[in-house]
Amino acid sequence: MTPGKKLQGLVAATITPMTPDGQINLSVIRQYVDYLVSQQNVKSVFVNGTTGEGLSLNTQERKQLAEEWVCQGKDKLDHVIIHVGALSLPESQELARHAAAIGATGIAVIAPFFFKPTNKEELIAFLQKVASEAPAVPFYYYHIPPLTGVKIRVEELLDGIKERIPNFQGVKFSDTDLLDLAQCINKNEREQFAFLYGVDEQLLSALAIGANGAVGSTYNYLGQKTNLMLQAFAKQDLAVARKYQFLTGEFLSFAIKLGFGVAQTKAIMTLVSGIPMGPPRLPLVGASEEFIAKAKAKLNSIVWPDGD
Repeated sequence: MTPGKKLQGLVAATITPMTPDGQINLSVIRQYVDYLVSQQNVKSVFVNGTTGEGLSLNTQERKQLAEEWVCQGKDKLDHVIIHVGALSLPESQELARHAAAIGATGIAVIAPFFFKPTNKEELIAFLQKVASEAPAVPFYYYHIPPLTGVKIRVEELLDGIKERIPNFQGVKFSDTDLLDLAQCINKNEREQFAFLYGVDEQLLSALAIGANGAVGSTYNYLGQKTNLMLQAFAKQDLAVARKYQFLTGEFLSFAIKLGFGVAQTKAIMTLVSGIPMGPPRLPLVGASEEFIAKAKAKLNSIVWPDGD
């Protein structure tokens, strides 16, 4: 891993592999790392987030996964960001201390979503209490209001945030409010924060207003294609970049109509990578055979600009 290197480009929101009986399966993480690097050209990961069913795991499981990703990612991955958010402040602090102790290159925190912060001051107070437990580790806010119900605008949150959280480095922005994201980027150019977009089917729009990269589940199995989109965008070949984005959107739109979530992502990843991701944890239930067959056919039918 590369401490001090700016977080940018594609970051895979990692899946938590599980055995058929629902236990975490650490044995495939090494293969998972090698697959991301060699097959998808993705060298950064976001562990124990939404895609990783982080809030459905207990503290010990989250620690074990964090340790395994840091261990297996050594000398292979640029960044291992550990999501340490929890409904319990002491639990989140414990996970933050653990992430720092094992050498994670960053930590991220979601807003508490049962007893919710109702304004910027309440949210900042919570984030600060967690970030201060790992003061030498870059800290990222994980903004995902569709799931948390916490709709405090990030533009507002970032005003003066460095004074309260000195190790604050950026945002995983998983919302469709591109006006909010644009104002964040426009007002914080001097701070050089990382703004990583989390709505995969709209990434190109976020890049156009200055996002540094993205964190998402599709980069587990469409990372190579999305990297080609990033390259086309960097070369100002918008026609090609749009083609990649449209095709990603075509697949996701198709999958969403069938019923698409973490369970289906696990099934697609198993299908594409050959690495057994296993079932999700209840209350989520596994993808149907019908979904898997239709998703496979759709993926195989897509003709990408690179001819694959």
